[in-house]
Amino acid sequence: MNKIERVTTGTVELMAEIGAAAREAARQLAQAGRAEKDEALTKAAEALEASTPEILEANAKDLEAAREAGRPAAYVDRLALTPERIKAIADGLRAIAALDDPVGEVIAEWRRPNQLKIERVRTPLGVIGGIFESRPNVTADAGALCLKAGYAAILRGGSESFHSSTAIHRALVVGLEAAGLPAAAIQLVPTTDREAVGEMLKGLRGALDVIVPRGGKSLVERVQNEARVPVFAHLEGICHVYLDRGADLGDAIPVIINSKMRRTGICGAAETLLVDQGAPAGHLEGAVKALLDAGCEVRGDAAAQAVDERVKPASEEDWGTEYLDAIISVKTVDGVDEAIAHIARYGSNHTDCILTECYGTAAHFVARVDSAIVLHNASTQFADGGEFGMGAEIGIATGKMHARGPVGVEQLTSFKYVVRGAGQVRPV
Repeated sequence: MNKIERVTTGTVELMAEIGAAAREAARQLAQAGRAEKDEALTKAAEALEASTPEILEANAKDLEAAREAGRPAAYVDRLALTPERIKAIADGLRAIAALDDPVGEVIAEWRRPNQLKIERVRTPLGVIGGIFESRPNVTADAGALCLKAGYAAILRGGSESFHSSTAIHRALVVGLEAAGLPAAAIQLVPTTDREAVGEMLKGLRGALDVIVPRGGKSLVERVQNEARVPVFAHLEGICHVYLDRGADLGDAIPVIINSKMRRTGICGAAETLLVDQGAPAGHLEGAVKALLDAGCEVRGDAAAQAVDERVKPASEEDWGTEYLDAIISVKTVDGVDEAIAHIARYGSNHTDCILTECYGTAAHFVARVDSAIVLHNASTQFADGGEFGMGAEIGIATGKMHARGPVGVEQLTSFKYVVRGAGQVRPV
């Protein structure tokens, strides 16, 4: 079944058809070899680049609607596509194609005293439902990762990126068909009706095996509260940078600025800077002034306010806010343990960083901060599957399931046990 034929128009019936088509495609994908999957990804990358003008035209419609709706600049940045970003999406597909095929990989093996050989082998999950907002690149990233992992994807993008996602999806279908794989392997929900999300949360009559939401707090909370299937999710990206007394300020300031200002609207952007009150006086002043001079609004405690009159007072609410904008909260803390306690209270278990040349302090921080990603002397904006060598990611999972941190190809697989014997029977 290469072509998708819709015979109904109602949302409930439409989603049921999509689920059934995905389930059938998943069965076919489970048997596909690496060559077919990699060809599909490579051809999709070529189709993406070839259709750059059409994708940009579609994206312009979404951007115009976002600006007319008064969306903030960070929101528009997440939505915007450029020729460079489209090329980066295509390169991400090629990077995923270059990854080892996880399906069939023997993760572990051992032999029992009775000579039974036991293997733990990676298998496809089945069908994934991706629900996301704003970022049209997720259409390609999620679809490609699911394909490489050997199962089908049902993607529901936000209404704000509908035109962009639809144009990107067409290129993915070109790749699938070129490789002789079912077009239903990667489906984009062709409606902005919110009822479609509700049907996905119900599981599409047993068709969905897992849901991955990627978007704002309200979306993720709804998915976590209402989903009847397992969820890989992060609620927020409240990321911290801790400037320790042992930090080299000259090295630390570029990391702080990059963590906050490279792209303020992504989930790995730093939202709070914690500064060790035992650090030299120049640490707090240097960091605060560098942020202000970079165009960042700073909301700080009394110590931070005393550094520069441009610093606004921080409220209790600021410590738990994901700004997704050129705003940061700054707080002084009494050493690394108070920094860890602050992160535990206000953080979201996403990404947190320590800046220090004291490796003992760094080891203490890394061991005790319970976040999906913990960095030492590196920008929080490295919280990205592509930067981890995964080609791309479907999201950053902050829960305690097997998938945590960047969710790439390996994290999107399950496993089964294969037991090999030579006629052994279990004693009575």
